[in-house]
Amino acid sequence: VQLVESGGGLVQPGESLRLSCAVSGVLFLADMAWYRQGPKNQREVLATLNTAGITNYDDSVKGRFIISRDDRKKTVYLQMNALKSEDTAVYYCNNRWGDWPWGQGTQVTVFS
Repeated sequence: VQLVESGGGLVQPGESLRLSCAVSGVLFLADMAWYRQGPKNQREVLATLNTAGITNYDDSVKGRFIISRDDRKKTVYLQMNALKSEDTAVYYCNNRWGDWPWGQGTQVTVFS
């Protein structure tokens, strides 16, 4: 399994970014999730999306971030709106259990 995240960047507070995660080496996507790891934090799960289309969000991003998936393209997305400085982190995708090999992540930096 290979996970390739992209779409990160340098933005100001209040702006938006859309992250993508291309998954290869699997026949189909599992229950998927986005995670992030800040400079002093452990990796935390932000959003999950199962194969039935049910989503769950951490309180820190609820109402601002939206997880979605394109099973045909084997790609998972994270639309991030109203970004805050505390969203600065490296963002990763993985399955819901985090047991696929991790990708390199994509850096998101929010600064004013």
